[in-house]
Amino acid sequence: MVVKTVNLETVCGVSSVVPKNHKPEIAFAGKSNVGKSSLINGLMNRKSLARTSAQPGKTQTINFYNINDLMYLVDLPGYGYAKVPQKEKEKWGKMIENYLQKSKQLKAVFLLVDIRHAPSGNDKQMYDWIVYQGFHPILVATKLDKIKRSQVSKQVKLIKDTLQVEPGIQILPFSAQTMQGREEIWAVMDQLVLPEEETGQELYEA
Repeated sequence: MVVKTVNLETVCGVSSVVPKNHKPEIAFAGKSNVGKSSLINGLMNRKSLARTSAQPGKTQTINFYNINDLMYLVDLPGYGYAKVPQKEKEKWGKMIENYLQKSKQLKAVFLLVDIRHAPSGNDKQMYDWIVYQGFHPILVATKLDKIKRSQVSKQVKLIKDTLQVEPGIQILPFSAQTMQGREEIWAVMDQLVLPEEETGQELYEA
């Protein structure tokens, strides 16, 4: 998909009602500081539409980006940041759960993990939670430029083993610096939201 227009259309807080959109939605989840905002900016060819910050836990709302008036890219709050009070974490958790359960247009959830490290307990919990909600997460291994090319296969295997991923789950390495992996992520998204979406569903829910 060639991104022509992007608008931050809806921002949902803890007490907000999930919007009843009529276009396909694809959500992005990941722990704080995993590079989610950088990925979203890269996918949308924008430098600062999604706010990036050195301070983890910045995204505290669910943000709906309307792309080309064809689909919504949904940015979920980051999780796992220690300095956020427990009550806040619980609120964010309920907000995300509410969205996953009530959205009628959600086609897929991309889960971001840092390719440099084994996924954390929070990552495993989020992966299992997404599966429990009836989705098959598509994994994006961020910060690809931080490791040597020879390490990629080993790290991808580490992610698969730690998360105990289901057969057929894809892991797409991505670098926000070089944009390596961007086209592969868009290829998956296109299959999910364009007219051939039935084919895409079979491919990525196998």
